[in-house]
Amino acid sequence: MYQKAGNSVLVWLILMSLPVFPKAAYAMHIMEGYLPLAHSIAWSVVCLPFLAAGVISIQHIVQSRKRLLILLAMSGAFIFVISSLKIPSVTGSCSHMTGTGLAAILFGPAVTSVLGVIVLLFQAILLAHGGLTTLGANTFSMAVAGPVFVWLLYALGKKLSLNRRVNIFIAAALGDFFTYCVTAIQLAVAYPSDAGGTIAGGVMASAVKFLGVFAPTQLPLAVIEGLLTVLIVIGMENLAEMELKEISFLEAR
Repeated sequence: MYQKAGNSVLVWLILMSLPVFPKAAYAMHIMEGYLPLAHSIAWSVVCLPFLAAGVISIQHIVQSRKRLLILLAMSGAFIFVISSLKIPSVTGSCSHMTGTGLAAILFGPAVTSVLGVIVLLFQAILLAHGGLTTLGANTFSMAVAGPVFVWLLYALGKKLSLNRRVNIFIAAALGDFFTYCVTAIQLAVAYPSDAGGTIAGGVMASAVKFLGVFAPTQLPLAVIEGLLTVLIVIGMENLAEMELKEISFLEAR
């Protein structure tokens, strides 16, 4: 059963990926070479603890919780497909859904960081979407900061006894937009505005400008991602109930 399900996920991933091969290389996360080298290294270093924790968690799943591999594969495929559908937004970057909310809700931010960096690496090499020198910055915004925010929001919603599907929608949608807030700050730190007067003022002024360009396209995309994530979870509830109970997403009866 799991082999057939895995084959279905692979076929689905290939078919959904066909229309997203880019015609121009300017449509990216943060594009190759756009950040100073020191910034690229710094963002990469910040990501390392999350990636190390994620690798350990995935090793545990592979060794002792193999039933969960299909959920892990589907979460990674979801990130790859919808984060590849991009809309050019501002020089050096673009607007697109992230897809990381699903994995963050199911497995937590550490596992999601590993799935995210794998997706970003393949996109940079195969789709000219993002870059190798900016891999650390893109990983931090899309695969670390966004998933942590989603995970915290979802946990807060559970404590407030929100309806599960409403909670998933809110966490995934706001997590998507938060990712772009982080991206805007990353770009602003690299290229502060001269109008700010001070360094901090220049960063803030630049961040506001980047966010102003992102918002018109990213806000509706965030809503769409929230809805898509809810739909995927509904499908999982019907097809992978035992696996969802194993990770305590659904209560065991």
